[in-house]
Amino acid sequence: MAVLNLGAISPSLILRPKRSRVSAPPRLTSIPVSRFFCSADAQSPQQYPKARVVMNPVIPPLLVQSLGGIGTVALLTASLFLVDPAIAFKGGGPYGTEVTRGQDLSGKDFSGKTLIKQDFKTSILRQANFKGAKLLGASFFDADLTGADLSDADLRGADFSLANVTKANLTNANLEGALTTGNTSFKGSIINGADFTDVPLRDDQREYLCKVADGVNSTTGNATRDTLLCN
Repeated sequence: MAVLNLGAISPSLILRPKRSRVSAPPRLTSIPVSRFFCSADAQSPQQYPKARVVMNPVIPPLLVQSLGGIGTVALLTASLFLVDPAIAFKGGGPYGTEVTRGQDLSGKDFSGKTLIKQDFKTSILRQANFKGAKLLGASFFDADLTGADLSDADLRGADFSLANVTKANLTNANLEGALTTGNTSFKGSIINGADFTDVPLRDDQREYLCKVADGVNSTTGNATRDTLLCN
């Protein structure tokens, strides 16, 4: 019986299991975001002086390749923009670019102006003059309209939720479909000829207004008491 002498075999001839080589992960090189905004139609940051921009200053090129190119990256980086909150209140209504939300506009003259869907939320509008103004769909949510002149104003669909409308002049105003939910107060207001058609009023509000209601609206031809559903 032959005996195999392993000692005589060269070590180089012995089969050893091969080790798999693990490639080192590719090194990601950071590329400035500005490099992706070099097309002819790209907007210059100087065109937006009022916007605060908050973004990651670098984007891995591997991400660019995997997401399908520059167009996708531009979409992702756009989500990182943060605009000054004050800008959101500008240009939202026809009153130029001035801010009318959350402001002290006491005594301001808005008479005869077209202010459709203007935003006056939480503003102080004491003794403000809205005589003859077009305020369809305007928001006076939680605003202070104490002593304001709203006579002859078109207030159809306006929002007076939580608003303080005490001692205001609503003579001949058209409030058809206006909102008055919450603790809206008309205490001490003049409502001669005001039209309250389809205005949702609490029982105590309606009872109070019916005590002082009088006149006919010159625009709609409706009697104030009838629009309030007074007995």
